[in-house]
Amino acid sequence: MKNIGYLAQDISILHRQYYKDTREEFNEINLNPTAACILLAVSDYENISQNQVARSLVIDKGLATREINKMEKLNYLTKTDGAGKTKILNLTKEGQSVVDTVQKIRSKWWEDRFAKSGITPDSPLVSSIEAVVSTIVGPVNEN
Repeated sequence: MKNIGYLAQDISILHRQYYKDTREEFNEINLNPTAACILLAVSDYENISQNQVARSLVIDKGLATREINKMEKLNYLTKTDGAGKTKILNLTKEGQSVVDTVQKIRSKWWEDRFAKSGITPDSPLVSSIEAVVSTIVGPVNEN
């Protein structure tokens, strides 16, 4: 059996290949894969803040802010004031339409990969990865 330390390298390979394979499709909707993930987070969690998005995706707050500002200019999302300096993010109608496209791009890529490998979506691998990620990001709605 391969040393489990190689798992991080394998996950990085998947991550880079996903970005490489989907880059053109995301470019067509004026997004990069990181921005697409941000939109998905906003779609998944009502009244999510910029800081919560950055924490849930384990990305730098500055990167999150830059991408969020770009998407606001594209009319994909809006920012409203929350408590203190908090900015709450919400999708626009156009943003929701783009989220639907993003979900299709992402699902198709993973379905193709799973089909080629024989892994099914209900594989213990999927729940194991989700469990590990939850220990890193924790609950999204905590401040």
